[in-house]
Amino acid sequence: MDSLQSLTAESFTYPQSYSFPPFFTLQPNLQTRLSQLRKWSRLIQRYCRHYHIFKLSLVSALDTSLFKNAELRKRLSLNDALQVVDWMTRDEGGRRAEWIDGGLDAKGGTAWVYWKRPEEWAEVIVGWVEETGQKSTVLTLYELINGEMTVGQGTVSRDWRPKSNAHGTLDFHGMDPDLFQRSLAVLVKRSKAQVFGSEDQQGVKFF
Repeated sequence: MDSLQSLTAESFTYPQSYSFPPFFTLQPNLQTRLSQLRKWSRLIQRYCRHYHIFKLSLVSALDTSLFKNAELRKRLSLNDALQVVDWMTRDEGGRRAEWIDGGLDAKGGTAWVYWKRPEEWAEVIVGWVEETGQKSTVLTLYELINGEMTVGQGTVSRDWRPKSNAHGTLDFHGMDPDLFQRSLAVLVKRSKAQVFGSEDQQGVKFF
């Protein structure tokens, strides 16, 4: 398993495998290929979490440092990148991605990258609601996603992490609105939240 050093706001540290040219070509041997898929999945999730990315367009990302190592002059091909993300959408890949535009059959291959799945984000939101005393308070979606009250709430030390936050950092400030809505839908289904109002002025009440 690759060792990945701690991520900071200034830089992203890549795993050791990123320095080996064969990493950028999926191998035909099944065991080797599975190991590569797992490593790429971890890298994509950590990269997206570090840069607060929720939707990933593979065509747009191919020339970024996620898939391209400039020093090695190596880049994962579009076909291999599609195969990696498609594996991430399956049970064996932990359902850590979901195609948005047709996936393998679509040019561009845009997908959700679930460094936290909607149900995991739901737990993070509930944890924040309980910690900040927001139960029974009506909040707008804008306040929750972009308001000052959620600024910096993702910087909680790993040494002090509330029980509700078993999945990692808390940061949902600036979250993709569509993904936030999907996470709220989980809470609505669990009777822990109510969403009301028009699409542009939606409010949320937590229970």
